Amino acid sequence: MQPFTKEVIRIIQNIPSGKVMTYGQVARLAGNPRGARQVARILHSLSKKYQLPWHRVINARGEIVISDHELFTEQKRNLELEGVEVSPEGKVNLHIYQVQN
Repeated sequence: MQPFTKEVIRIIQNIPSGKVMTYGQVARLAGNPRGARQVARILHSLSKKYQLPWHRVINARGEIVISDHELFTEQKRNLELEGVEVSPEGKVNLHIYQVQN
């Protein structure tokens, strides 16, 4: 496994309940500021294997970006269960809920 992948997994595993991070934020912290799409691929392929809290990662505008309705609803519900307010359109207030680093 590549060092970047390992670091992405570690960072995502440590996002606290009730907080979110952006794809770009995770990538930057993992050492590749331009690696947001890689973070998305890692989430897609390794979330189950490493039991990642994938629902805590959103885009830089604070939006859930999953186009599949069922997965969108699952991510929204999981965030709400942790106390994160999510608009019906899938928007999260980053000023309140984003992990600051």
